[in-house]
Amino acid sequence: MKIRRLLQIQVEQRLFQGKAVVIYGARQVGKTTMARDILSKFGDDGLYLNADEPEVRSRFREAGAAQIRSLFGAHKVVVIDEAQRIENIGITLKIAVDTLKDVQIIATGSSSFELANNIMEPLTGRVYEFSLHPLSLEEVLPHLNATVGISRALEDRMVLGMYPEVFLQGVAGADLLKTISRTYAYKDILQYEGIRNPELVEKLLIALALQLGNEVSWNELAQTVGANRATVLRYVRILEQAFIIFRLRPYSRNRRKELSKLHKIYFMDIGLRNALIGNLNPLSMRADVGALWENFWIAERRKYLGNHGKDALGYFWRTFRGQEIDYVEEGGGVLTAFECKWNTKENKRVPTDWRLLYPDALYHLITPDSAMTFLKQ
Repeated sequence: MKIRRLLQIQVEQRLFQGKAVVIYGARQVGKTTMARDILSKFGDDGLYLNADEPEVRSRFREAGAAQIRSLFGAHKVVVIDEAQRIENIGITLKIAVDTLKDVQIIATGSSSFELANNIMEPLTGRVYEFSLHPLSLEEVLPHLNATVGISRALEDRMVLGMYPEVFLQGVAGADLLKTISRTYAYKDILQYEGIRNPELVEKLLIALALQLGNEVSWNELAQTVGANRATVLRYVRILEQAFIIFRLRPYSRNRRKELSKLHKIYFMDIGLRNALIGNLNPLSMRADVGALWENFWIAERRKYLGNHGKDALGYFWRTFRGQEIDYVEEGGGVLTAFECKWNTKENKRVPTDWRLLYPDALYHLITPDSAMTFLKQ
């Protein structure tokens, strides 16, 4: 089964415009598959280089324009997979873009903390950047079993997540998901020089997983994992750059009534979160269904915006009186509130303070039945 990745449309529209294309994303989300699919359209004019291989890395070491041209040969499209493994990759790509005008370079990277830092200055004005995430609900919808129904399919995905290979294996994907949580998810993080305590990474992720859907206090989190606040903040940032988690800041225009300091942390793939805490039980046996649905839909919304090149900022909202909204989005001059409820019988009213403070804002209740409708708005 081949699943069409929506981001590929954007990437292909940027080819041969005199700039390198860089695709970020966690391991196992399908960067290599998508890059190879693009490459296959160029036949013998395409070249694939895997920087995980020592021989490939050595050939790039201190390479000038002549060496790069020799390495690329007569190929018109060159994919450099896991490019963050190449020393001084930013300078190398700059030389290639500036001297090989007829060659399109596509570089992929599993860790933006390394790749982005190395290419930011050398490739200023010379690069298009994209982020590929696990499969989106929009991408897998054509492949779902129509006899099962969307609600049952959502239940499975809220437990096992949306990694491509995990999805393709169905219920049997649980074992692969466990492997990803133990190995691939950490691989680049543990190799990063900013990580001095690998055990702290796992403790921090588990602590964040157990606080899913709740506001996170950095001081309390530091106390929980046995580290100082500065270290926790640095590690959280690295985990964000590794595409494992993302954070929402509070939406606030009235600091006397609304929270303005705490954050919420979500997982880009909810299956990874479940594997980290060792809970792959079905929804009927879980007490965290509400938090799972909230995380799942917000992550899906982020994927939708990225896959379609739409710009919007995401927040959560809560007052000191306890009124709250799961997800607030501001984009195109429109403010929209989304409240996620797995129970389709629950009729959630618009919070009074929200209605008074933001009378012109839109408000949507997100249930399994309405998920796809409001995902695309």
